[in-house]
Amino acid sequence: MIKGIGLTIAFLLAALCMMPDVRAKVDGWEEDFFKANQSYRENKFQEAIEGYLRLIRSGHGGGQVYYNLGSAYFRAGQLGRAILEYERALLLMPRDPDLKFNLSHARDQTRDAILESRGSIGTVFFWLGSFSLNELFWCLAVLNILLWAALLIRLFHRAEWLYYMLLLIVSCWFVAGLSFGLKCYLVSSDDRAVILQKEVNILAGPETDDTVLFKLHEGTLVNQERKEDGWSLVCLPDQKRGWIKSEAVGLIAREASRPPEPGIPSTSPHPLRRPQE
Repeated sequence: MIKGIGLTIAFLLAALCMMPDVRAKVDGWEEDFFKANQSYRENKFQEAIEGYLRLIRSGHGGGQVYYNLGSAYFRAGQLGRAILEYERALLLMPRDPDLKFNLSHARDQTRDAILESRGSIGTVFFWLGSFSLNELFWCLAVLNILLWAALLIRLFHRAEWLYYMLLLIVSCWFVAGLSFGLKCYLVSSDDRAVILQKEVNILAGPETDDTVLFKLHEGTLVNQERKEDGWSLVCLPDQKRGWIKSEAVGLIAREASRPPEPGIPSTSPHPLRRPQE
């Protein structure tokens, strides 16, 4: 027993010794975040873009970072990349009013008037677009705890109100579980992408000398059906499709499941004037 206590104390001491290193790492990326925000405020948009991209590459790409990166791209005149990063931020912060305003404003600047299709699942289960995958996960986790707690109490207490409460919890648990499962499917199968270049030719095949079917412009939303040797087959809601160089299009859901990083303040900025701080 004494040996076990000694091992426990040693483990706790080791954990305490590691805490300053962990805190130093957190402070490091927080400092990079605020430096990138400072560059944005000073109208050094390319420098801000590089700062936000470093954060994403280091694994700290929360919704606020994608949002600020989209604003920096917009101010730098890169409309396609701005819409791409706003769309990625929307997956993580689906109810943020400033983000929705900025994305709507950016979409108004695009040349191709193509309406986005919500799909049958998004239409029937309309509330899924208002919650991120991370939020639905935690909602389901809390309801699971409540369900098992109610079942345990029910074993020892047979009050009528507890029966109706259990029915309510089970109903909410079913809806949350179904919503989480559908959201997982939508995120994993999300093939939406954004045109990144000013103007691109959509070709009949994956060769530069193939027939030009039509043209698309930056910021246009398409569906990427598949990739092949540096080429991507893209499709529009009206079923028009063709081939495009893969570097000319950006997939939205590349990092859709990453939750917002803890520790990054979430004060909302004035739309299109300053990044989130």
